[in-house]
Amino acid sequence: MTMARPERTDQSLESIEALIHYLEENSEKPASYGGVRRSVAAQQKKGKYHGHKMRIYNGRAIADQLSLEREGFIFVNHETKMKNFYDEDEIRSLYYKETEELVKQSSGAKRVLVFDHTLRSANEATREEKQISGPVRHAHNDYTDWSGPQRVRDLLPDEAEELLKRRFAIVQTWRPINKPVQREPLAIADARSIGTKELVASARIYPDRVGETAHMTFNPDHVWYYFPNMQRNEAIVFKTFESERDGRARWTAHCAFDDPTSPPDAPPRESIEMRTLAFF
Repeated sequence: MTMARPERTDQSLESIEALIHYLEENSEKPASYGGVRRSVAAQQKKGKYHGHKMRIYNGRAIADQLSLEREGFIFVNHETKMKNFYDEDEIRSLYYKETEELVKQSSGAKRVLVFDHTLRSANEATREEKQISGPVRHAHNDYTDWSGPQRVRDLLPDEAEELLKRRFAIVQTWRPINKPVQREPLAIADARSIGTKELVASARIYPDRVGETAHMTFNPDHVWYYFPNMQRNEAIVFKTFESERDGRARWTAHCAFDDPTSPPDAPPRESIEMRTLAFF
């Protein structure tokens, strides 16, 4: 089932053309690996991907019109007191709290629990030194109808069955952690343009558990946005799972892409994404 098509005449917005990498229709069932060395994960990854040239719209022009429940994402100014995003203790003691408040305010959730974060760098030396990940280059959504509720059972086993009787969502945030993003920015798809037939369940294999994400196959109707030159005090808040099936946004595919307007000497992208359970 596809949600209602976007009503806005997006063609009037400033845009660029760039390659979005999609899972090939006849690819072997995709799988990816977490919790292992980055080089090992890359070797073990399954699935074939192909770049399709897509129009990607500048979302800054409509940032004040975006909705978590309609497009599935919003763009916000969000100051942080973080000094060093590579300090794990500082992230957990300070940024987790900042993120919980941001998601509460953005979504209207009564209770928010940050349960995971991922640092990414486009610089190979930084990735090796910090043992962090690189930008994800294929269109995907982080959760599925199975893995969304399963995270609640994994993380809150004593409360899960009660919590799952009511509405909940997985809401994520993404922001630069150092310099403005001029290379490999994040593209995000309007939830209304995504049909379930394009979302292919993919095993996400960790040393201690198996999760599931959704890799996306190509559909020319997908409507993509990005926010050029994102600053450290700006964030994208987006939904990767929604328990309600009443027509509101349930997920938003996203990925890094090569911006053809990037300066050749642009610094490597450094970013952090946070994952939260939001209970209503």
